Amino acid sequence: MKKALIIVDVQNDFCEGGALAVPNANEIIPYINLLMEENQYDQIVLTQDWHPANHKSFASNNGKKVGETIILNGLPQFLWPDHCVQGTFGAEFHKDLNLDKVTHIVQKGKNPDVDSYSGFQDNNQIVKTGLDDFLKFHDIQLVEIVGLALDYCVKYTCLDAARLGYVTCLHFNGTRAVNLKPENAKDAVFEMLQNTVTVLG
Repeated sequence: MKKALIIVDVQNDFCEGGALAVPNANEIIPYINLLMEENQYDQIVLTQDWHPANHKSFASNNGKKVGETIILNGLPQFLWPDHCVQGTFGAEFHKDLNLDKVTHIVQKGKNPDVDSYSGFQDNNQIVKTGLDDFLKFHDIQLVEIVGLALDYCVKYTCLDAARLGYVTCLHFNGTRAVNLKPENAKDAVFEMLQNTVTVLG
């Protein structure tokens, strides 16, 4: 069974000191590097949040405060600080992440009118990123997923992978949660387990 490692959004803005820093995010980088070193993956894929500066998920573009919610294209949209803007330092992968074995990069969130948490498609489930096509082209059947953040982009990437028929494993030690509410991480793990995602401790 061919397998891929999907590394979700390990970018400067989500790491320590970033515009949307996930608590303890930097702790996962040595773990991810070790996974790549000690395991034989057929493909290693990075997802990259790649927002235009006018993205509607940014509070600043709506004249509202971070943490407020609007309706964007018919879906509730949590408003974030500006982050991972195309071509900025914040959008770059963290310097400590070893990129030597990476075979493919998927950029997401490029449409200013819709957010994109999953590495596979936008939040409206209309526009695909090409990740599914890439994995199927390379006969990947099993995906292991790590990255940021557990309760958003990692969760939705895992759920989509499982729904698309991949054997899907989340490395719990390779992810951290935003935890806007204290129970978010626990709820995310529970939702994934309910949807055939295996959580590796």
